Amino acid sequence: MCAIIDVNIAAEVFGSNRPSAGVAFSNWLNSGRGQLVVGGKLLQELDGDHKFRTWRQQAVLAGRVALCNNDAVNEKMKKLQRENACRSDDPHVIALAQISGARLLYSNDADLQRDFKDKNLIDSPRGKVYSTRYNEDFQDRHRRLLGNRSLCKSG
Repeated sequence: MCAIIDVNIAAEVFGSNRPSAGVAFSNWLNSGRGQLVVGGKLLQELDGDHKFRTWRQQAVLAGRVALCNNDAVNEKMKKLQRENACRSDDPHVIALAQISGARLLYSNDADLQRDFKDKNLIDSPRGKVYSTRYNEDFQDRHRRLLGNRSLCKSG
């Protein structure tokens, strides 16, 4: 299953003082059941975090990270910007989902969450959001999302 993390919650997954939902997401990635998708501007943003960058270098070798073509993601992002397609200021995240097929987003940004769930932007299958915006505890809704194997568009 493919997932994207918003740079604003990276510390919840890769930091030292993580909530239980962040720990569960990290464990899911490290177990090999999930794969993190990165590329374009989001990769640059995440690589600004030393803990993420260190984790990514090893995770790529272990197959836990999928690197998308930066040029393709950036071109798709520019198209979304020209069309004013997104409410959020994160068209690079939507572009990455469209290019990669990832359909799970870990984010607490309400506008980005709306964009990710927008059928006009993310479809077949629809985008799902893993969030700790209201509660940082690992809950049944988090468990269901991490157990859903259909959150990566194939082909």
